[in-house]
Amino acid sequence: MAAFCVQAPAAALTVSEPDFAGVRVSADVRQLARWALASGDAAGRHLVLVDKRRAHTYVLDARGRLLGHAPVLLGLARGDDTVAGIGERPLSQVQPQERTTPAGRFLPEPGRNMEGEDVVWIDYDAAVSMHRVRARVKAEQRLLRLASPTATDNRISFGCINLPPVFYEQVLLPAVQASAVVYVLPEVRALADVFPGLRPTGAAGVRRRGAPIGPLG
Repeated sequence: MAAFCVQAPAAALTVSEPDFAGVRVSADVRQLARWALASGDAAGRHLVLVDKRRAHTYVLDARGRLLGHAPVLLGLARGDDTVAGIGERPLSQVQPQERTTPAGRFLPEPGRNMEGEDVVWIDYDAAVSMHRVRARVKAEQRLLRLASPTATDNRISFGCINLPPVFYEQVLLPAVQASAVVYVLPEVRALADVFPGLRPTGAAGVRRRGAPIGPLG
């Protein structure tokens, strides 16, 4: 995927219409951002939208203006749910088909993993976070995957969302520290099944935090 981009401040908009500053986004990303703003679901927080199908994330301010966007690395396996109890297992016991990045609405919290690295927890119970890309295992070629022009090779992690370090530090983390909602779009299930608030009736659920034994990567 291409290198990340940080947008300059834009003119104020109504809170019902997101402004992606000319960046091409999927119809699902635009629909979800529009709903989050117009319905008040974001409740005046920044929006972090993760498009798993395109392996890309977008950060918007509370008025829906794009602050930046970047490619991401995702869980190795396709799927929108996590395996029960996976956050309590050592990585060596996580099977390839279980390495999914969960879809849903999350209230992120800055924190630290078991190695003391600062991360942004999105599903603490499942040990899923957003963090800087790690290039510890040479064979995984995570930096090359992140820099590639397509999304086809961006599946490698144990479920966490890996970001370019500068984007994590300059865009994501400040947004989360200011207060944000993370919306991870599904890749298998229908959008409205994960975010029922998109239907005429219903409300989106919030993933709750738990206590992982070990961090995923």
